[in-house]
Amino acid sequence: MTTIGLIRHGITEWNYLGKAQGISDIHLNEEGIKQAIKLGDRLSTGESWDLMITSDLSRAIETAKIIGNKINLPIQISDKRIREINCGEIEGTTEEEWINKWGMDWRKLDLGMERFADVASRGIEFIEEIASLHKGKRILIVSHGALIGLTLQYLLPEKFPTTYIENTSLTILQNINGSWDCKLYNCTSHLY
Repeated sequence: MTTIGLIRHGITEWNYLGKAQGISDIHLNEEGIKQAIKLGDRLSTGESWDLMITSDLSRAIETAKIIGNKINLPIQISDKRIREINCGEIEGTTEEEWINKWGMDWRKLDLGMERFADVASRGIEFIEEIASLHKGKRILIVSHGALIGLTLQYLLPEKFPTTYIENTSLTILQNINGSWDCKLYNCTSHLY
């Protein structure tokens, strides 16, 4: 059995302001650092992990380093395939700004945003590859909300009708004989 722990990075100033981050390289804010510390503390008391993988964006790397320091596990792999969705022209702006600029039907416009199916496809391809390369291991992957949410929605559509993922939430997938199951979803109990 291969276990994958999917973690969304800690909160950033852009998250706080409601700005689309996408592939912009935004750092954690003070609260995001505290969230990562709390998740690291939580993970330090459970089963150990064998491998830490992160997106190549700062907010994910910072989160992974903080957690890794708590559980004595360095980042072994950084991969741009598990970056956040590319938000095109809406990146760095809020929904209010999108509506003011493009109107209520802004979602129908081609604003250079990556397609949801493409995000899910690269997410699924990545976790399938990691599960195949590291059979029987326990692997933490620190990534981003839309990437994790869309990957889960396409991987196990009957279980995940929504794609919203909380900052520093933990989702645990298990692969048994090539079949995926979710043992824990979007859990932030460490924050309370």
